[in-house]
Amino acid sequence: MTRPGWTPSPVQVDRLAYRRRQSVRSTAVAVASTAAVVAVAVLVLTSSPGWPRVRQSFLDPQVALESVPRVLEGLWLNVRIMVVAAVVILVVALALAIARTLRGPVFFPLRAAATAYVDIFRGLPLILVLLLVGFGLPGLRLQGIPTSAVVLGGLALVLTYSAYVAEVFRAGIESVHPSQVAAARSLGLSRGQTMRTVVLPQAVRRVVPPLLNDLVSLQKDSGLISILGAIDAVRAAQISTAQYANFTPYVVAGVLFVLLTIPLTRLTDALARRGGWAGATSGLAGAGELR
Repeated sequence: MTRPGWTPSPVQVDRLAYRRRQSVRSTAVAVASTAAVVAVAVLVLTSSPGWPRVRQSFLDPQVALESVPRVLEGLWLNVRIMVVAAVVILVVALALAIARTLRGPVFFPLRAAATAYVDIFRGLPLILVLLLVGFGLPGLRLQGIPTSAVVLGGLALVLTYSAYVAEVFRAGIESVHPSQVAAARSLGLSRGQTMRTVVLPQAVRRVVPPLLNDLVSLQKDSGLISILGAIDAVRAAQISTAQYANFTPYVVAGVLFVLLTIPLTRLTDALARRGGWAGATSGLAGAGELR
């Protein structure tokens, strides 16, 4: 902020002019280098011997336009599954994280069960959980077991992602300094009140970026429910591919998933920068990025 009536010295004027020149030069170099890299990539791609065949098989504009409505309808199913699964995952994962942080021998069964759950479902590939849940549960023929591919696919997503998100929550809970717990207890708060009013608000705030990263992953992995027969974006693209004998619908589905993911990714980055969490939560983010 300049003071009224203040005039910069010639040295300051030269310094500001130099900074402006450097900024313009940096921008020009960045634009030129990006354009050069893109031009080389396009040249290499379009000059390859198989490019005409690939363009016809994967980038047919007419097939793309005709397949968009069906793929969009399937993508709407992916979005609904993701939203419902995300809510259930947050509740289950928070319960698992709290169970793993309980102290005292009386809570050992809960800690052991939560630890076993996390170890098992973090170790199993998601596609294997989908197959086991999607084909195993209906095979039991028990009363009340759902048979819908959508419900079973969502259940598999919840089972797997709850294990990862639970570790993110646990990392946030254990990052709260013990002195804050001791101070809350000294004021007469019970363990439950301390956890609810002191520990959890801080823990959740600290793990928002890694939680959003897990939500981005969930958004993409919701497309795997197609292996159970649900007509989501991936299955709709597969049907269109068979109908037109062309792979362009797969490209359409991929583009729509990317367009759906980018806003959430940018929101995650913005929140991390705003809260100064980029470096502070790198360890916490790692707990949810071991897949």
